[in-house]
Amino acid sequence: MGQTRRRCATVPALAALLMAAPGGASATPGAGVDAVTLSDSTADNSHYVAKLLTIAPGGGTGWHFHPGDVFGVVRSGTLTHYAADCSVDGMYPAGSTITERSGPGYVHAGRNEGPDPLVMWVLYVNPVLDPADPVGVPLVVDAADPGCPMPGSG
Repeated sequence: MGQTRRRCATVPALAALLMAAPGGASATPGAGVDAVTLSDSTADNSHYVAKLLTIAPGGGTGWHFHPGDVFGVVRSGTLTHYAADCSVDGMYPAGSTITERSGPGYVHAGRNEGPDPLVMWVLYVNPVLDPADPVGVPLVVDAADPGCPMPGSG
């Protein structure tokens, strides 16, 4: 819903929490995607944004790529991750961690194909290209549907 629920004291503490926790985001609007910003800060020429993502059963992120690094922890449900060649390049159940490559060469989509809500913590780390506009790089960039016959595609 875009509101801030809490701010973390330090980015390293948040990163440690995300990676140690047990078991766009939405670029092209996907059905049933809700994102809540947990933290948003800039340090050492990087912009850090932590979000809590919830994807309803049958929902998905839409096709996109990330300009920066992305790290996630699946808290509940299962993430089905699609590559632009239409293959499933990962299934991530609760407790799994995921790291996504960056750049337009890594177009992908995430879906919840299970019966329960998918809940994830996601940390986006973008480069700061202009010190006068530290949040100028988007977290996600829309990409065209590559024509994959997956549930809810197109």
